[in-house]
Amino acid sequence: MIKPCIVIPVYDHENAIGTTLRSLLRFCIPILLIDDGSHAPCRDYLKELSKKYADDVTLFRLPTNQGKGAAVKEGIEQAQALGYTHAIQIDADGQHNEEDIPLFFEAAAHNPRAVITGVPRFTENVPKVRLYSRYLTHIWVWINTLSFAIKDAMCGFRVYPVEQVSALLSEEKLGNRMEFDIEILVYWVWRKGPIRNIKTTVNYPTDGVSHFDTVKDNLLISTTHARLFFGMCRRLPTLIQGKTARG
Repeated sequence: MIKPCIVIPVYDHENAIGTTLRSLLRFCIPILLIDDGSHAPCRDYLKELSKKYADDVTLFRLPTNQGKGAAVKEGIEQAQALGYTHAIQIDADGQHNEEDIPLFFEAAAHNPRAVITGVPRFTENVPKVRLYSRYLTHIWVWINTLSFAIKDAMCGFRVYPVEQVSALLSEEKLGNRMEFDIEILVYWVWRKGPIRNIKTTVNYPTDGVSHFDTVKDNLLISTTHARLFFGMCRRLPTLIQGKTARG
């Protein structure tokens, strides 16, 4: 039996988080809002929401903006402290299809030690630069894991087994910004963690606010791929041995 919660990293999404939150409440799953150092309008609105829905929503705040990865790490840490077995990561801006949440948790219930991750079916409003650049990420991830287990490493809609992921985070130094979603899956596969992929519709975004900086974040992600490549090289004998054993 799994005990799930929903983790939502939030940074200045005051125009979307209310709609997203109210839509998620119908699933009757506890929600952890992680305020990543938002400015006053969003900060105050999150406090208002957490008071209004106090029975279902718990608010945590990072003192400064540290990045999506840092907020997700905080969410997983708090989920473990509160006794949840699984945490579903979902974005604040409403781009993810909440209707698929039961599918994700059903997959987690049948595969409780696996990371369940979304494989996006994009609507027409996806930014083309981000769409094309993620295909390059796919190639690097397949190279760096010597595996096709991860169908999409950039989708922020996923379920983490809290205990196992907390152990990974305590032992590995992962990035705090947009690179986190990629890094944690690569490290997970390196540690022979199981992956389950679920197709899900992704819509960009409801409030017109994206914190993805095309230049800075693509440079950061490129640097991450390079770092992961050298990490893969160090692990190459073990990775090849694992593939041979499974083959």
